[in-house]
Amino acid sequence: MCETNDEEGGGPEGDEGPVDEQAQFSALLEDSAEDLYEHAPCGYLSTQLDGRIAKINATLLDWLGYQREDLVGRKHFSDLLTVGGRLYHETHFAPLLRMQGEISGIALELKVADGARLPVLVTSTVKTGTDGQPLLIRTTVFDARDRRAYETELLRARREADRERDRLQVLATTLQKTLLPPALVDVPGLDVAAHYHIASVDQVGGDFYDVFPLAAGTWGLFLGDVCGKGAAAAAITSLARYTLRAAAVYDPDPVAVLGNLNTVLNHEYNGDDPRFCTVVYGLLTPDPDRGGFHITLASGGHPPALLMRADGTADFLPTPGGQLIGVLPDAHIATTHVHLVPGDTLLLHTDGLTEAHTGPTAGVEDRYGDDALLDFGRALAPTTASSTISSVRDLLDAFGTGVEDDTALLAIHAPQPPSEEEQ
Repeated sequence: MCETNDEEGGGPEGDEGPVDEQAQFSALLEDSAEDLYEHAPCGYLSTQLDGRIAKINATLLDWLGYQREDLVGRKHFSDLLTVGGRLYHETHFAPLLRMQGEISGIALELKVADGARLPVLVTSTVKTGTDGQPLLIRTTVFDARDRRAYETELLRARREADRERDRLQVLATTLQKTLLPPALVDVPGLDVAAHYHIASVDQVGGDFYDVFPLAAGTWGLFLGDVCGKGAAAAAITSLARYTLRAAAVYDPDPVAVLGNLNTVLNHEYNGDDPRFCTVVYGLLTPDPDRGGFHITLASGGHPPALLMRADGTADFLPTPGGQLIGVLPDAHIATTHVHLVPGDTLLLHTDGLTEAHTGPTAGVEDRYGDDALLDFGRALAPTTASSTISSVRDLLDAFGTGVEDDTALLAIHAPQPPSEEEQ
């Protein structure tokens, strides 16, 4: 009996859910294609082949602020476009549509009834009959206001980033200039030339050089390379440059000068972020008896100087065992001595030159290297300071983007007597 009552009472209730779902589904089907067309989330437009508007949905009418009778049969699609859009439509859009039968994703601007402009993306298709002849043009219009706002903001942000980059480049260039001597001093009996090759205008490099007078007719010079780039490297570069000059005045002995710099850097930067540099320091002393200059070079882990002699030979002046400046409390400083006779040229450089890439693949095997530089010096000798710097500048320029690190160059030449130079 209970089972019978359950069946009699439960049948209608059990069918109620499916009936409601069926009713809802039927209601969706009753949502006519016309209603879907009228209130679609995009604009629909049908025109005759000459562009006269034949049909337009309510969505597009709402966007434009027109009544249907204002447009249907009275206006052409091109009448809805701005002057620039109308010109583009006549010269590009319409001809391509006739040739291809479809054109999509074209950015245009429509004129709204109140005079405003509506950015849109337009896709048009030519509908053809069974005989293949074109009947009308169907156009879909997407509101691109949000996209245009995004593109405008993106463009504004890019312009601001470009301006900020320009400001940073000016700042980096200005800061870099403060770390280098504005002009090299005149050393009696020597010709001196220098160059600084910037690998990136966005960052301050850590290379530095200088030539300066000391007591009793002697002269000091140095060239170095601080690890890293940016503000931190610039701070160490400034500290190193002024420490070297001050230490040389106190005690010009090259080993003592670099030892003093090592103590300062090791004391200031021995924590979690240690900083160091490679440096070569030289003491120049004129030799009145033999002519030219006697040079003592001290190196703290720096690439060897290249000596190009008056007789056309060239070789490196090795300073093996010299340790990086600032790493250890008592760094070993390596020294070498050379007599620069008239016609000789000495080139000091940072490793941006020898570590430059010479090929399209960025690998160790395509580095310029010491051997290539030595061959370059042998082909150049005998030479002068200015000719050396000019030739190496051309070499660096030829490497292009292969030069990944800044390069400092300092060349010293003992000129021949005037009579021999003329010969």
